[in-house]
Amino acid sequence: MSQPEFLPGVPVDYVLKRFALAGGNEVESGKLASPESSAALAANCFGWFAHRPHLLPPFLGLEASYPPISVDIEYNARFPWSGGRHPWPDAMVATDAEIIGVESKRFEPFRGAKRASLSPAYDRPVWGDNMREYERLRDDLRSGDVTFRYLDAAQLVKHALGLFSEGERTGKRPMLVYLFVEPTALAGRPIPPSTLAAHRAEVGSFSERVLGSRVQFHWISYASWVSSWDVTEIETVDHGRRLSSAFGL
Repeated sequence: MSQPEFLPGVPVDYVLKRFALAGGNEVESGKLASPESSAALAANCFGWFAHRPHLLPPFLGLEASYPPISVDIEYNARFPWSGGRHPWPDAMVATDAEIIGVESKRFEPFRGAKRASLSPAYDRPVWGDNMREYERLRDDLRSGDVTFRYLDAAQLVKHALGLFSEGERTGKRPMLVYLFVEPTALAGRPIPPSTLAAHRAEVGSFSERVLGSRVQFHWISYASWVSSWDVTEIETVDHGRRLSSAFGL
């Protein structure tokens, strides 16, 4: 089994422990070491900030909430019940007032149409009045009235519900950030600009559907985010350059 590679400054022991907790078998299966690994991108990006959270650059539009007090990868945002499966955002950023769950995507949007699977457990009346937009989308995805080809909308709904619960437990405002790469090719085949545009259109549609919810939804490409990093933070900018080079941002 090939071993995953990590960028300079990424705390390897911390990253491996977090993946062991998540139970997704990313390390043992060799997925984390794959050249196309999306998990490796998120682990290298946010793992680097785990021991230096104050250096994490703000997501565009969320500048007022900074600086972070903690950054974790593979975070379990639990629902308000025991048992069953609970969502694992790729990263969780905490400030004094907010929790920001991050769902990171690389090639997944372009690997075929997404199937919406949402169990009856998500119908429990525990989400309050300010999550109705997500609940409505949950129902529309389940019925097939709303479909997405590139965006895994069902996963984002689950993450939002988990973040709502985390917000209730911590007393902080919950936010969900969708962070994505726009690759030019997958498995040797080009990804046309029209496909990248269609993915963006679906993300925009999702954002409009959940506007006004308790869990605020934001989205940005890795390229746009990394290019916005403060050039005076030399250590952070160097990390961004290595990240961009290694993962084709």
